Amino acid sequence: MKNLIEISKIVTKKKVRKIEIFDDHSLKHKNSKFNEFYEALMAGKFKNDRDAATFLYGCSPTDDKYRQLKSRFRKRLLNTLFFLDVNLPATSNYDRAYYSVNKDWTLVKILLSNKANHTAAALARQILTTALKFKFADVIVNCSRILRRYVAELGDEKTYEQYDEYSKSFQKVLDAEIHSEELFQRVIMNYLKPASKSSDLQQQIDDYCNDLVSLSESFDSPIVTYNMYLVWAYRFEMLSDFDAMLEVCNKAENYIEENPTFYQADKLATFQLKKMSAYLQLRDWKNGKINAEKCLQSFPEGSDTWFTFMEYYLLLAIHTDNYINALAIFNKAYNHSKFKKLPVVWREKWKIYDIYLNYIIESHGDENPVLLTQRRKTFRLSRFLNDPILYPKDQRIFTVLLVIAQALFFLEKNSYNQVTECIERLKSYANRQLKKEEYFRAIQFIRLLQQLSKADYDVESLSNTEKYYNRLIETPFHYRGLLPELEIIPYEKLWNLILNRLK
Repeated sequence: MKNLIEISKIVTKKKVRKIEIFDDHSLKHKNSKFNEFYEALMAGKFKNDRDAATFLYGCSPTDDKYRQLKSRFRKRLLNTLFFLDVNLPATSNYDRAYYSVNKDWTLVKILLSNKANHTAAALARQILTTALKFKFADVIVNCSRILRRYVAELGDEKTYEQYDEYSKSFQKVLDAEIHSEELFQRVIMNYLKPASKSSDLQQQIDDYCNDLVSLSESFDSPIVTYNMYLVWAYRFEMLSDFDAMLEVCNKAENYIEENPTFYQADKLATFQLKKMSAYLQLRDWKNGKINAEKCLQSFPEGSDTWFTFMEYYLLLAIHTDNYINALAIFNKAYNHSKFKKLPVVWREKWKIYDIYLNYIIESHGDENPVLLTQRRKTFRLSRFLNDPILYPKDQRIFTVLLVIAQALFFLEKNSYNQVTECIERLKSYANRQLKKEEYFRAIQFIRLLQQLSKADYDVESLSNTEKYYNRLIETPFHYRGLLPELEIIPYEKLWNLILNRLK
């Protein structure tokens, strides 16, 4: 009762007249500008403030009425974060607990700032119990400090020593976790660089890996352990040692299975996607398919993770000539009810997959009649061939891939003048707009197409192709989800396909 009295006094003095949040009840008021803003935002109708201001008021984004609405809308969104439903089936106990203890920790700080020390201490004890179970070092340190001060004022020396021990021992764990995060982040910064720029950092990354092993051996922390496995996986991926990468990911999965208390869906998904990436690089369809069918049960169907996994699964099927499977994977993802809610860049990428699958049907249908039955009625070849195709600078690879696709279809039609026009456009991109370190493989393939054009599409007259082809072989396809690395059909494989079609 003492705690309830303390809380009631605070609420009585400082309560607000109305709590503004987005819940099911408030979203039923369709005539509200807040709800209009919310629905349009979720539908992806806005790219910037100008779009939103025009849609809502027909005014500029500097207009006071739009700025006021945006400010209040942001505040309402932030308020809603305190009332998220974390009891969804896909949410792990670990994630639920971490959200709950941090929300309650905010309440502890509010209570302390209002001198409700007894209630704050009682809530901190509850938080600490949960934090100890899940080894939330940051939360344990915070709660222990509050409780240590509280019992010191009560003169409870025995309990003080207990909280002091928690504070000191878990501060060391927290320091280890922070250091492990730093090492992981340093690897990520280098991982995202073009391969040519990250190769000189190998010794440094080896040192990070060894440091993380030492940390994991010294501190029993799921955060340290996860970071250790992740960094080793990234290390082997950067070395193109995909068998070793698979071994690390399997060990990480075993750790997750053996420690269900620390299970986090996003961590498991990361290792499973890494495995899928390894199978893609190894072009191991058999094991990749087994992994995919197993792992797809782990993700909520239609989630961002599910679509990402389906992309790797699709690429693996195409790269290993399992075209019927590729079409099935594509159709399942493309026809999913949540496909239209994906970010625009994701949807555009899948449309490019669609075009290349249609090319595969066109070029392989004569040797595989089953493929011919899979033609997509929605694909209009004439419309595609007349499409000027132009994407923003950050999506330039889409333009390159689609102009290549136009050239492929024109080759099927023996329309060599149009093929030459496509190649000239690609040549312009290679000479002026594609950075060598980011688009190295694409540039080598374009050079091969240039030689084809010079030979008037006569395979027997081809020359000066060996150096470009060898560069493709020496710098293998490696897709990490970065747009410049995307190849629907690996360039060396596509080159051989073109030559076979011309013979």
